[in-house]
Amino acid sequence: MKLMGTTALSVLLAVGPVAAQMTALGEPEGQVNIVAWAGYIERGETVKEFDWVTKFEESTGCKVNVKTANTSDEMVALMNEGGFDLVTASGDASLRLIAGKRVQPINIDLVPSWNAVDDRLKDAPWHTVDGVHYGVPYMWGPNVLMYNTNVFKEPPTSWNVVFEEMTLGDGQSNKGRVQAYDGPIHIADAAQYLMFHKPELGITSPYELNEDQYKAALDLLRQQRELVSRYWHDAFIQMDDFKNEGVVASGTWPFQVNLLKSEGQPVASVIPQEGATGWADTSMMHVDAPNPNCSYLWMEHSLSSNLQSDLAVWFGANPAVPAACTDGRGMLTPEGCTTNGFDDFEKIRFWTTPTANCSQGEGACVPYYRWVSDYIGVIGGR
Repeated sequence: MKLMGTTALSVLLAVGPVAAQMTALGEPEGQVNIVAWAGYIERGETVKEFDWVTKFEESTGCKVNVKTANTSDEMVALMNEGGFDLVTASGDASLRLIAGKRVQPINIDLVPSWNAVDDRLKDAPWHTVDGVHYGVPYMWGPNVLMYNTNVFKEPPTSWNVVFEEMTLGDGQSNKGRVQAYDGPIHIADAAQYLMFHKPELGITSPYELNEDQYKAALDLLRQQRELVSRYWHDAFIQMDDFKNEGVVASGTWPFQVNLLKSEGQPVASVIPQEGATGWADTSMMHVDAPNPNCSYLWMEHSLSSNLQSDLAVWFGANPAVPAACTDGRGMLTPEGCTTNGFDDFEKIRFWTTPTANCSQGEGACVPYYRWVSDYIGVIGGR
């Protein structure tokens, strides 16, 4: 995966070196308000064994309040509104938050477990600009293809089952039985599909598309629209659709796959031959966080290997702390890390915010604001 250097990004985003606002921790304020993806912050209410909140609250006196967000755009909107302390931002939101001066630099000296963070994530360009860290890595993983095992007798080998009309293993068409993600970043999934099947387009990154490449991706998505029964953004509604509404294939997160399998549903997942986009999420702190001390305490807590281990098992993803794979303090095993793709980091094209200035040249690529408006047009408000 080719990414722009942080120096280039600092020029692009018009942010220079800045100092962290916090130089020392003070008294905990009594609460921390976090915008998070579904399933990211558990207190045992869904499954009692998965609880990494209760002991934190007891030991720090910081009550954890969580606002679930279903898309990166929703996360950005909530952080723009203010009133929150932290957000578990993916790469298609993090640089927008930095450029919009909605998040503050992190003083890693106040996060004692920083050295335990995966070296592949410490300076990742989706949270590091000009050498300044704007967050603490939390979790990463691929967007997988979930499918109904009663319909697919063999695992599908291509994303074509959600992009092209075809007859499935049960003799019926896939039309009206597949889903797609309700977010502009899904354009990148179409672009990645085209990278494999139409190399003549010359796509080298699904997030860096010139006008011709972008048009081809939109055309593929308009074709997909004829197949899609619902554009999903709520993980639990998507799971209900697989259980009760006849949906048999969709891009998804490992979280939904794991929960459905735990309920005995006939689902499995695969990363097809074209590869996968993915997410590497970062705990980022609002520039005007009302509870900065509890926020730093939570960021430190989030790097404990037992939390990272249990979160990885729960979500079917990969820990930001490699020791979580091996030290046995949580539920994760080395085999589990391998299954979740811990060794496949370089194969995942992580979500990042598309910008006009890209590796193809200054102003050569279609910027994100057009992804937003054009994707709304593609899905037709469905």
